[in-house]
Amino acid sequence: MARALALAARGDYRVGRNPRVGAVLVREGRVLAEGFHAESGGPHAEAACFAALPEGASAAGGTLYVTLEPCGPFPGKRTPPCVEAVLSHQLARVVVASADPHPAMGGESLRRLREAGVELRVGVLEAAARRLNGPFFKAQRGVGLPYLTAKWAMSLDGKIACRTGHSQWISGEAAREEVHRLRGEVDAIAVGIGTALADDPRLTRRGVPGGDPLRIVCDSRARLPLTSKLVQSAGETPLLVAVREDAPAARCAALRAAGAEVLACPPAGDHLDVAALLAALGARDLRQVLVEGGGGLLASLFAAGLVDRVQCYLAGRILGGASAPTPVAGAGVERVELGARAVHLESRPVGEDVLIEAFLRAY
Repeated sequence: MARALALAARGDYRVGRNPRVGAVLVREGRVLAEGFHAESGGPHAEAACFAALPEGASAAGGTLYVTLEPCGPFPGKRTPPCVEAVLSHQLARVVVASADPHPAMGGESLRRLREAGVELRVGVLEAAARRLNGPFFKAQRGVGLPYLTAKWAMSLDGKIACRTGHSQWISGEAAREEVHRLRGEVDAIAVGIGTALADDPRLTRRGVPGGDPLRIVCDSRARLPLTSKLVQSAGETPLLVAVREDAPAARCAALRAAGAEVLACPPAGDHLDVAALLAALGARDLRQVLVEGGGGLLASLFAAGLVDRVQCYLAGRILGGASAPTPVAGAGVERVELGARAVHLESRPVGEDVLIEAFLRAY
């Protein structure tokens, strides 16, 4: 199953809204074939695995390891039901990491396999399979909110910039390239107005395949300059500026005239209501949002309990400075036990840096 999960992880932006799924076919202790879902509308993992069988080889009597319950018939599906393919190959055993969470699908294929006499085991490395497809599993729960990833790069002493504000570059080239790949896979990327003013970013993916996400600036008072790269490129890549309902009308009108969409949100203290913003994005069926700062926006999101995952690129530098900014600003919690706590942590090297991935919820 670990191998099937590694195969599933090869799925990228091309799978679209579909889950990333991997499959491994074994018979008599020997791997006969492997497969994974590579693109939306293409063969699912099980079909790709069966297609990879060597000429003349038979799957009959073998075991299929698959990271998600094989799909059954479903209106609008562009591919044949995988459960039919599994049954046609006369497997003796099927091992599944997780049942399908879709209300119209979950459990039906498992029932059919059991009724056909196939030995079935469900739940092997289930938590890992669910983490791999967090946005998909969250969407099936019907909560109406996108899966939110908070991303930052920081020094060993927890600084995202020097006391002077200089921050380019804390992370190395490999980490920056990986972030651009992630940008190509999410539905939207968001920053606060402080980051937009300080860095003047474009918030597009560069040098990697994929699509450019919707760009979002949380800008309570509509301060985003019309000369910014974000506004200047609004005709090429969609830009949404989220403002408070009481933001200056003239500034909002100017942003609209320049090609940006302006979304009015209810106030929350001195800022806009980030929960209302996320609900509005969910209503548009945006499933994945990447937040790249700044500290004020992240503080609001953590305080509202809206962050699902943290991706922290840790660089081998010490910056120091009592006034140097940290990833999450705001007042902070008053006691350690009140802070957001990860339910699972992973780490791996990315070039000269280390990525620490913290999952704050299990779906």
